[in-house]
Amino acid sequence: MRIGIFGGDTQSRSITQVIEAARAAEVAGFASYWLPQIFGLDAITTLAIVGREVPRIELGTAVVPTFPRHPAMLASQAITTAAASDGRFTMGIGLSHQIVVESMWGMSFERPARHMREYLSILLPLLRDGNVSFAGDTLTMHGPLMVTQRPGVPVLIAALAPQMLELAGGTADGTITWMTGPGTLADYIVPTITGAAERHGRPAPRVVASLPVMLTSHPDDARRRAAEDFAVYGTLPSYRAMLDREGAAGPADVAIVGDESTIGKSIQRLSDVGVTDFVAAAFGTSEEHTRTGEYLRSLV
Repeated sequence: MRIGIFGGDTQSRSITQVIEAARAAEVAGFASYWLPQIFGLDAITTLAIVGREVPRIELGTAVVPTFPRHPAMLASQAITTAAASDGRFTMGIGLSHQIVVESMWGMSFERPARHMREYLSILLPLLRDGNVSFAGDTLTMHGPLMVTQRPGVPVLIAALAPQMLELAGGTADGTITWMTGPGTLADYIVPTITGAAERHGRPAPRVVASLPVMLTSHPDDARRRAAEDFAVYGTLPSYRAMLDREGAAGPADVAIVGDESTIGKSIQRLSDVGVTDFVAAAFGTSEEHTRTGEYLRSLV
């Protein structure tokens, strides 16, 4: 199992700071560095710049919401960033959440699985073949994406519901999860997406799992802080469903906290249940971030 680093939001960081963080992850030997699209810098554009400055590590989005960007535009952005990073870019995309799509963006969240099917019907052909002719109920595209350099761009879907996992395994390259515990990954996510890939004759999918992590000798305090820091994720329906499936009261119950032995065993369990990539989202103070990162580095 590969271990990567979740870079966190970019609302309070400059591009230079993001470059420095990605470079530190690369020097430490981590396999990948991921940025979200959460009301800050544009994640894809930022990673294109990072890709010119940091030469080896895989770069990914976790994740870019689909609704605000037409898939043809997203395909162009993705290919540009992949070219800028010599083919090291992986694009994680997702639906976001009904409250964001409808209340903030004023768009319809009706039939989200249909939206993702139509989105992929345009995005994937443009990325893979450079041309598409598709007319759906909500999205249409007839035309090419003409570029000289066309590096491959793996596409991962933030898939939790059954129809989304079917799309992630049957048409895309895998899934990327958040706030999803090892029991749910083992009993639901991995077998569902793997079965979809097999039925469609697709390669074995990547299962990229991200969870909060803190190395600490005070796990009860760490879980209290995790409950506060990540409280919103316990209220969003898609994550709430995964927490309920896990039997977790809230995000603190799936956070990986404790000493070296506890964290090591928790990460090994993820590998054992079929996770291909673990993306660590360190939390806490700057000192706690550093201590956690140093231990994770020893696992690479």
